[in-house]
Amino acid sequence: MTKSKVKMTNDGPRLAADCIILIGGKVLLIHRRNEPVGWALPGGFVEYGETVEAAVRREMKEETGLDLDQLRQFRVYSDPGRDKRGHTVSVVFAARGIGNPEAGDDADRYRLVDLNDIPGADLVFDHAQILKDFRESGANG
Repeated sequence: MTKSKVKMTNDGPRLAADCIILIGGKVLLIHRRNEPVGWALPGGFVEYGETVEAAVRREMKEETGLDLDQLRQFRVYSDPGRDKRGHTVSVVFAARGIGNPEAGDDADRYRLVDLNDIPGADLVFDHAQILKDFRESGANG
């Protein structure tokens, strides 16, 4: 077993919750106003004492103004290099968006994209891979 090159801290990796929000058969992406700037799935860090399910609902409301229906966990992404700010583990959910999207909090705008036309080069973190995995899994049906 090879030793990891990731700097270890007493705190361990940070935990995040991201969501693939489907609206009318399209995926909602937000444009992040903070580093790393770019298009992404909406999401954020889980607060101490909060469940990942509560965190994803809170983050979606803050960043998109949407409530979530049919929330389900998709996968966990934990590559130590997935976030240049530090080792972050993301629990990724999928859900139907309820309401009218509005950019808020860390998002300065949003767009809806067809799952087959995901702009991979424009996405930050590993979100292009997440959406590719989601499309290939057939979980969007």
